[in-house]
Amino acid sequence: MSTWDRLLRWEDSHRFVVDAVGAVLFFVVVSPLSLVTGVGMAPSSDAMLGWTLLLVAPLAWRRVQPVASAGAVYAVGLAQLVVAPTVLPGDLAVLVALYSVTVHGPVWAHRAAIACALAAGVLLPLRLVADMTAPVVTVAALLIGTSSLTVWAFGLVRRSRRETLEALVDRAVRLENERDQQAQLATQAERARIAREMHDIVAHSLSVVIAQADGGRYAAESDPGAAGRALETIAETGRAALTDMRRLLGVLRSEPDGRLRATADGPGVLRRAPLTEVAPQPGESDIPRLVDQVRASGAQVSLVRMGEPRPLPPGVGLAVYRITQEALTNVLKHAGPAPRVTVVVQWRPDSIELDVTDDGRGASAGTDGLGQGLRGMHERATMFGGSVTAGPRPGGGYRVRARLPFPDRPRTAAPDA
Repeated sequence: MSTWDRLLRWEDSHRFVVDAVGAVLFFVVVSPLSLVTGVGMAPSSDAMLGWTLLLVAPLAWRRVQPVASAGAVYAVGLAQLVVAPTVLPGDLAVLVALYSVTVHGPVWAHRAAIACALAAGVLLPLRLVADMTAPVVTVAALLIGTSSLTVWAFGLVRRSRRETLEALVDRAVRLENERDQQAQLATQAERARIAREMHDIVAHSLSVVIAQADGGRYAAESDPGAAGRALETIAETGRAALTDMRRLLGVLRSEPDGRLRATADGPGVLRRAPLTEVAPQPGESDIPRLVDQVRASGAQVSLVRMGEPRPLPPGVGLAVYRITQEALTNVLKHAGPAPRVTVVVQWRPDSIELDVTDDGRGASAGTDGLGQGLRGMHERATMFGGSVTAGPRPGGGYRVRARLPFPDRPRTAAPDA
């Protein structure tokens, strides 16, 4: 910010002080002139100084209280016209008041001010030179009216510029607030997405690892081969979870040049990387692999696919996969030993439905009290206009049902029969 800008800002924040000093300087300049240039009935010197002081003093409030200041100046001018019709240098305060109320006052105030000024431009010459010829009166009236209209026009231009600047400043402030709000909303949405992904990856992987570790420990004495298979499953699950974690956390890192690092499932600028570092997001077609992974943990999982599969958008396919993953993770954590699980994926004309049921402990199962998994399933389904219901089954066990509608597609006319 330049020195001139700082000076203007200080002047705008101290209007009364600046205007009061200006009124004092104006009075100092016009007071000596009032003693030698009085025209008309020529009142005494003290009277001329008094009228000048009364005309100039309200100018100290010309921007703080523009309507009251202009009203006081106009009232003093009218009293001078009635009591002592004289033209004084201090009468220029009327034009200053007209300019101030035009720039800083309401619309009705500056319209009333210019009307009064034009009326005074007719009455004052008649009052001063009533015994003179008509041309003199006409010239004086035109001079006063022209001066008033010129000052009023300059005031309107200044007012228009001030209102434009205020509108631009207000718009900039609102845009800045809107930008900050959008940034906060985007940050919250991204945090929620990352939290869902982290929960799905970590909870499922750790549940599989714990189940395999427990099974391998019990089977190590009687079947060493089962322990080896359990360790192999643990290693594969850990590597898959580590890959998913690296892909997810890559969204939060930046390149050395400050650009956002892009991954297969995150925004940003694509970077040059080996093909082994990126992979597509899991979808509905990866549910069989997920079922095999859970089946290897000791659960008896059956997969039923009904209807005619069709391509899904990546977001919907990922939501179906994550809901299935979370439901199976809850089975591993809460259903008890060796539960029987049925996963039904049904393709309908307008939606895809998922049903995961088990015969585990159901309502008697314990909980960690956080409910992040169920919340994440509801959030994923709601994001695409779907719904999720979860709860104990009447005959025992637990059931999770989800329905996600297909995105709207343009309809084509059916061919004639």
